[in-house]
Amino acid sequence: MGPRPPDILRKSHAHSDGKTRAKDRQTLRDALDASLSEPAAGRALLIDLDGVVYRGDEPIPGSAETVRWLRAERIPHLFVTNTTSRPREAIVGKLRDFGIELAVDDILAPPDAASTWLAARGARRLLLGVPAATASAFDGFDTLTLDEMAESQRSAGATGETQNVDAVVVGDLGRDWTFERLNAAFRSLMREPRPLLVALGMTRYWHAPDGLRLDTAPFVMALAHASGVEPTVLGKPSAEFFQAALDRLGVRAAATAMIGDDIRVDIAGAKAAGLKGILVRTGKFRPGDLKLGIEPDLVLDSFADLVTSAQ
Repeated sequence: MGPRPPDILRKSHAHSDGKTRAKDRQTLRDALDASLSEPAAGRALLIDLDGVVYRGDEPIPGSAETVRWLRAERIPHLFVTNTTSRPREAIVGKLRDFGIELAVDDILAPPDAASTWLAARGARRLLLGVPAATASAFDGFDTLTLDEMAESQRSAGATGETQNVDAVVVGDLGRDWTFERLNAAFRSLMREPRPLLVALGMTRYWHAPDGLRLDTAPFVMALAHASGVEPTVLGKPSAEFFQAALDRLGVRAAATAMIGDDIRVDIAGAKAAGLKGILVRTGKFRPGDLKLGIEPDLVLDSFADLVTSAQ
């Protein structure tokens, strides 16, 4: 018989020093045993990917075994990511290389959530500030790239008419951001009637193989500040994104815990949406995260500790 599945999170101070030493095993087990206000059968996990299951192009040790354990114990779970640099199909292939077999629908990503949300609001024409690899999520719309819009704006001149769009969608373009592309998005947001500004997540930075890199939020905030258009966030940490994940699993917020490495996006976002938050000390985690006034319900050294703590 395998390890007993954790009854994810009791209110506890097992996380107070952020460590999961062997001598603290029983305390950690207690923390995992009985916190959620739901029957055990209704409990679930949302799991971040980059920084939790893998970091860059390397799996985090024990992650494949932990995923297999979750399946063996029939613990409902869904992988939720703010990654917009690649489609879900590519993420599935990457995970397969790490020994983790997933279906595309086992992952919830912002482009798919945004496409559904925009269609429901009658949007037809979009300006896409997203990588080419994820643009396919918006195939049901009339779309323009930032380069196409910039060329249209140049051709029109300072007072000419350019193409209106219903929404400007911003994801993680990374090194592909240029002044011209950012300015094309800004100019589009200044046209009347003002389009929506849709952010595919509000992650500030991420841990790349060569160190920390800016993510989507800084560019969204630049556009929002300049244009005065408030962004609609359709990725973590928005409550709408967490609700979409809960709806996918068919569970309630009070029955669910979010496992992530980002204290603001994963933990604060989840708790604001009514979920519990489990912080892992991998990925972008920094010791100073525990001094920001955001209180995780539990801190684990890694995703793999979810299994070892239940033994």
